[in-house]
Amino acid sequence: MTAQPILEIEDVGKTFKRRDKTEVVALRDINLDVPKGAFVSIVGASGSGKSTLLRIIDGLIESDSGRVKVNGKVVTKPGRDRAVVFQHDSLLPWKTVIQNVAYGLTLAGVKWKDAAKTAQGFIDLAGLSGFETHFPHQLSGGMRQRVNVARGLAVDPDILLLDEPFAALDAQTREIMQTELLRIWRQSGKTVILITHQIDEAVFLSDEVVVFSARPGTVRERIAIPLARPRDLDIKRSQDFVQLVDRIWKLIEEEVRASAAS
Repeated sequence: MTAQPILEIEDVGKTFKRRDKTEVVALRDINLDVPKGAFVSIVGASGSGKSTLLRIIDGLIESDSGRVKVNGKVVTKPGRDRAVVFQHDSLLPWKTVIQNVAYGLTLAGVKWKDAAKTAQGFIDLAGLSGFETHFPHQLSGGMRQRVNVARGLAVDPDILLLDEPFAALDAQTREIMQTELLRIWRQSGKTVILITHQIDEAVFLSDEVVVFSARPGTVRERIAIPLARPRDLDIKRSQDFVQLVDRIWKLIEEEVRASAAS
């Protein structure tokens, strides 16, 4: 018997109304299932509804049609079984690293002693040992995003939702953070959904890459990534890797050109 997917997206659609009362269809008939422990990336042209879908999965906004289920339960609001890491770290500047990582736990009523113990484990996992008492302004951009990821993991979500988490980083730091994310994912065993505009990032990190059409976003194609794990940055120079990136780029290019011509 096939195990039930941890995430099920069924016929999800979303339309936004502008101030002038015209409508923008962001998503149409999205169907997607994700097995437990998988790393799945969603790519597509700007404005194709990728981040909108992520917010629907988290329960931050409602879909107009269809439904999202996590562990077989319909999502109606945010919950501790999902955590989001956004592009900007959004750390509380007056709190230290350990206080930021423990923040979600303390909000949930966990006593500080227990929250700090849990937070310390994820600080260690994120490679931030020794920085527990530092404030965000004392950290590099890459380190702040590690704190952000650690904070998301500390609440023990079943699914970690990443919305362009490395977009603000320089190219070298971004690549290092990709390898760090793979290490953290492998050790934590969490299911990860990543939104990114970087095709090579999606291929490097993922078990599967989902390509969205131009707006309204639909699932254009699902591409399995058969590259062996564990992966290091050297794989980006392999022929198999380059071919996968090229295949996905051509799909997105077709969508962008078709959208521009319409």
